Amino acid sequence: MIEQLFSLLKKMPEYTGALESLRQGENVAITGIGQINRSHILAGLCRELGRPMVLLCQDDIAARRLQEELKSFLEADVPILPGRELTLYDAAVVSRSWEQKRLRQLYDLCQGRTPMQIMSWESMSLRTMPPAILKEASFRLKIGKEYSMDDLTARLVAAGYSRCGMVEGPGQFALRGGILDIFSPANDQPIRAEFFGDELDTMGYFDPQTQRRNENTECVTVLPVGETQPGLHPRGLGGLCHDLTNLIARQKRRKNVNELLVTTLSRDLEKYENSLHNPASDRYMALIYPEMATAADYIPEDALVVLCDQSSLHRAARSRSDEMGMQLDSLLQAGLVAGELCDYVCQWEDFCAGLKNKTVLFFDTFGGASYPEDCPPKQLYPMTAKQLPGYGGNLDTAASDLQHYQKQEFGSLVLCGTRRRAELLQEMLRSKNLSSFICIPLTTLPSPGQILLTDGSLPYGMEYPLSHLAILTEGQLLSHGEVKKKAAPRKKTGSTNRQKLSAFTDLTPGDLVVHENYGIGRFVAMEQIKVDNAVKDYIKIAYQGSDTLFVPATQLDLVSKYIGGGSEDSNVRLNKIGSDAWQKTKAKARKAAKDMAGELIQLYAARKRQPGFAFAADSPWQKEFEDNFPYPETDDQLRCIADIKRDMESPTPMDRLLCGDVGFGKTEVALRAVMKAVMDGKQVAILVPTTVLAQQHYTTAVARFRGFPVNIDVLSRFRTPKQQQQTLRNLAAGSVDLIIGTHKLLQKSVQFKDLGLLVIDEEQRFGVTHKERLKEMSKGVDVLTLSATPIPRTLNMALSGIRDMSTIEEPPADRYPVQTFVLEHNNAVIDDAIRREVERGGQVYYLHNRTETIDQCASALQRRIPGLRIGVAHGQMGEDALGDVMQTMTDGDIQVLVCTTIIETGLDIPNANTLIIENADRFGLSQLHQLRGRVGRSTRHAYAYFTYRPDKNLTEIAEKRLSAIRDFAEFGSGFKIAMRDLEIRGAGNLLGSEQSGHMMSVGYDMYLKLLNDAVLEQQGKAVPARVECSADLTVAAYIPESYVPAPEQRMDLYRRIAALRTAEDESELTDELLDRYGDVPGPVTALLQVALLRAAAMAAGVTDITQKGRQLVFSFDPHMDAASLLAVCTMAGYRSRAQLSAGAVPKLTLYMQPKEEALAAAGGLVEALRLQQEENRAAARTEETTHEK
Repeated sequence: MIEQLFSLLKKMPEYTGALESLRQGENVAITGIGQINRSHILAGLCRELGRPMVLLCQDDIAARRLQEELKSFLEADVPILPGRELTLYDAAVVSRSWEQKRLRQLYDLCQGRTPMQIMSWESMSLRTMPPAILKEASFRLKIGKEYSMDDLTARLVAAGYSRCGMVEGPGQFALRGGILDIFSPANDQPIRAEFFGDELDTMGYFDPQTQRRNENTECVTVLPVGETQPGLHPRGLGGLCHDLTNLIARQKRRKNVNELLVTTLSRDLEKYENSLHNPASDRYMALIYPEMATAADYIPEDALVVLCDQSSLHRAARSRSDEMGMQLDSLLQAGLVAGELCDYVCQWEDFCAGLKNKTVLFFDTFGGASYPEDCPPKQLYPMTAKQLPGYGGNLDTAASDLQHYQKQEFGSLVLCGTRRRAELLQEMLRSKNLSSFICIPLTTLPSPGQILLTDGSLPYGMEYPLSHLAILTEGQLLSHGEVKKKAAPRKKTGSTNRQKLSAFTDLTPGDLVVHENYGIGRFVAMEQIKVDNAVKDYIKIAYQGSDTLFVPATQLDLVSKYIGGGSEDSNVRLNKIGSDAWQKTKAKARKAAKDMAGELIQLYAARKRQPGFAFAADSPWQKEFEDNFPYPETDDQLRCIADIKRDMESPTPMDRLLCGDVGFGKTEVALRAVMKAVMDGKQVAILVPTTVLAQQHYTTAVARFRGFPVNIDVLSRFRTPKQQQQTLRNLAAGSVDLIIGTHKLLQKSVQFKDLGLLVIDEEQRFGVTHKERLKEMSKGVDVLTLSATPIPRTLNMALSGIRDMSTIEEPPADRYPVQTFVLEHNNAVIDDAIRREVERGGQVYYLHNRTETIDQCASALQRRIPGLRIGVAHGQMGEDALGDVMQTMTDGDIQVLVCTTIIETGLDIPNANTLIIENADRFGLSQLHQLRGRVGRSTRHAYAYFTYRPDKNLTEIAEKRLSAIRDFAEFGSGFKIAMRDLEIRGAGNLLGSEQSGHMMSVGYDMYLKLLNDAVLEQQGKAVPARVECSADLTVAAYIPESYVPAPEQRMDLYRRIAALRTAEDESELTDELLDRYGDVPGPVTALLQVALLRAAAMAAGVTDITQKGRQLVFSFDPHMDAASLLAVCTMAGYRSRAQLSAGAVPKLTLYMQPKEEALAAAGGLVEALRLQQEENRAAARTEETTHEK
């Protein structure tokens, strides 16, 4: 189809004339064409000219539209240069993701790697780093070349990188011995470079989550971290300090000194003199880069510059200058910027002057526009071409248009999306006496009066009157007939030890820990102690009173971090060593877990016994419905859809829980199940907790099922009683296929004709009585429950034997990053942020988490910004009042919603793109992460301001939190902790309040172990007996500080080594150590061997191995098989040197031979014991079979 459309252009004299003029380097203007026609011509020129093109649009919306249209013709994404916010306020931290995208695109553009680039006036006109400096500050690392480490480190620091222990986000680097990790904005993943001396030996990308390398590379580019880097001043940081000192002196000499400004400048100067990071360096852009540069300076010499609708561009340039002027005025008054440094945007005249030596193409809808004097067009080509609206699935409109074109002797080409659609339209046209032909793939254009139907689609239709041709399209509804691009598959890392033990990575002195045998204590420190000439690491734990426990690092698998209900752990009591309180607590929790597992299993078995309905396999309609989904599905979504369909096609009733964060595409998964049920003639009910959600689901469903014979209705208090009665009658008669409603659906008066599927959204928000009624309704019906609180993987494993669960953990492909600021609460900054969001037609969430003062907060805002439409929402309002506010917000009638954390769950408002949080230091990372997910749900830039009270004496916990929030905002690090917190809140939700109490009493990890055992026991499976074994040998087995310098990483590794159970796990961990830290030293190898020895000893029933001089003493489990032990003692190798002593705890003393290593001796004995036990078991089995015979 696309080829035929390009061949059409070549038949137009205006197009070929313009093409020829451009080839000769003449400026050209084309007038009189619609927008889609312009994209058609641009795509043709891109193919013909073979030179870079830069397209300039008036704003982001125009740029996005142009991108989408070009994608239809070129079948490739054309990048749009993002804009960015200048940071001119004092902020503690600013996230740089947009800036980094800009740098990456500008670098590619000046390197000549971009065939076509779209820019909006705003993103193009903003001052940036000059091209020469960007080229100088960027460098390439290539295998085989030599680099000096000091030089590399200095370059990285000058380019804005910060040094850390472990790289988690763009803009960080870490150096461990000869291994350098860098996360450059130029790459999607961080890079690990290994040096041999000064030579770069190997290099590869690694996954920041697992820290493991996943693919090797020969060469990488390292770009600066942000656009304003003080270290890139022509004379370095010293030069900038010198310029600043002069500027302050000039300010002080003025007649009326601006004291506020002098304070700001002096404070910043102090930061630079002490080499401290200053997020507001944008203030000194004009000092750091004396020459003014914008994105226009990056346009290659031979590029074609296209001005789309230059009169609108001119207007955009004027309004941008005015807007910037107003913003700078308020900053000048506040003394935040110096007047002489306020040159931030380029003017229209300067831009046009810069186009003198370039080839320019003007597009204007109407002729007669006045062109810039510096680069007027040499050739003018007026054309006639119109843009037609899509007929949006309405076949009647399409038919009447085609009739009209046939009368006028036009050839008509209809793009129907799919063959099935084309066949439907052909039948319809036949009934109106219009003959048409299906031509897939398209090989020719229609002749006059002919109608051709084909597949494919465009966002809009086109009419070329001089060529007597009309192209009709179904339009936006199905503008996705092109193959959806699959998101690049993520490498799924299996649930390795890392995830199970991630709780340990963030253990700091003072944290609560749980020891399996001694209970809850407080972690004091990690200490190295020398015993019998061997150095070992111990973990020191303080218990109640003055009790202290030293746990060898080799037994760290018995210790886990105490995690309660996700709240502050202030009221947890420490246990006393030697008292039986801990064992009692554990027994109580074990019983509770057992009862719960029992109840769940009974419930589940009862469901399994009921007959259900087995749905048929997918119909062609189902496939078409799924193909209409405009976005690429994530792997998780596809997996969940497959799970649900499998359940529906089986005769037992489905009962599945689908978990995933808001906006991860749960609704789409549910709608596919709905389609499947409706195709089999069943009715479907979707039950939601609030009226607003019902409305939202209703709108989504109507849009998604357009063009399919599905009857959708909604039951909520927004419907009049009369409408509700009618809906109920239709339901009972079976004429409604899909009903969406609140708990009104649970009334006795609601009767279904044939209910086949029940979808419950946010189950935890329905009360007990509702749940009883739900049980009645769902007898024999397939049930799908949706939940937005993520259910922990581990809990999922524990409960998987009881309840079917599917989780979506992967966010959709293009969720845009949210620009995040962490700063002291400052009304001027906040008001400015609100004004800007409201001016661009967006909405704001203002989070004030205290119900008693929330109204005062709203009225203070109203006083500061008159004319603002403000709403208030909090949990103590009645449900109806809350529903009304939320509905008004969804309709866009509220500009600022002052609310509590009630917005965490549920609503999806794509137009709300600014979030302001007061006292952010009172929230956990997980909550901030979830709240920040409320904005950034559309393609617009979103902003989050985390503020804290100025000069407030922060508590130690809040201080810790704030620094975690800063890292989280700047690098996206700490993500794992956030997810972990969220999971625990999710676990609390899923298990209910009583179980949460038990979970708090023993800590989350311990509770999971108990629950796992309970489930196995209830299912009648054997619970693995846990024999713990301690090994205390005089072997230097530890992780040297020189090998892994960061204490928390050492701690994490000790935990993981102690948990090793098999040789495969050990080799996997050795590979990781090699990859992350280089060659493994002797003491670490010994540590790994001790861990494997413990694992083998546990399996053989050994509970302790202790070395006393040249003797090894083994203690055994009393239930141990004594015959094997005796057999080993009488073996030739052990007869003379092994001594067995019976008793309550059997013990064996082994005398080591001269020069024999303790590890080897212990390992040998344990292996002999294992082989003997296997032999005895085999003999017993043979005897049994003979006996039976």
